[in-house]
Amino acid sequence: MLTDQEELLPPYDGIKLADVRMVKSDRDAADALKALLAMDVLGFDTESKPTFLKGEASTGPHLVQLATDEAAYLFQIGAMPAVAVLKAVLESTTILKVGFGLSDDVKRLKAKLGIETSNVLDLSTALRKNERNTLGAKTAVARFFGQRLQKSKKITTTNWALPRLTEKQILYAADDAHVALKIYRRWRIDQAAQ
Repeated sequence: MLTDQEELLPPYDGIKLADVRMVKSDRDAADALKALLAMDVLGFDTESKPTFLKGEASTGPHLVQLATDEAAYLFQIGAMPAVAVLKAVLESTTILKVGFGLSDDVKRLKAKLGIETSNVLDLSTALRKNERNTLGAKTAVARFFGQRLQKSKKITTTNWALPRLTEKQILYAADDAHVALKIYRRWRIDQAAQ
């Protein structure tokens, strides 16, 4: 929940649709793998179709998002050859993967796809400054950029398992991974300056 002060902040601009790559073909996968393996750090997140019934198990993740400084790559699970690329990147010990609230994402990737994610930094806990609660992306954007990250509950709870995602879903998902990388970079610069 945003505070009254955070509500008054200018909106966070976010990634542009032109900078989002939907990985659907072998060519897309090869291009994504080349770009992702060239990075030292990647923004990382997943989306799953929400569950609404008590005791209903999630069948996610349905979408995995990885972001470089320039672009976000979205992998719909079930669309091959996405899993081979994800396995190579997410299991890499040389690439740091950063994001918010990643413990569930990591568990689901292992359970559904057999991916043993390594070298992951959960910014929710890493960015806490003697605070008891974990820090979310909205609060981090306000703290580091003085802007308001808009996260629509309507988009959050949409069906991420659909074969064709809407433009709003694509931008929301891409922003989740991309903003994590931007916050990580800013945090490291701030740490170095201290």
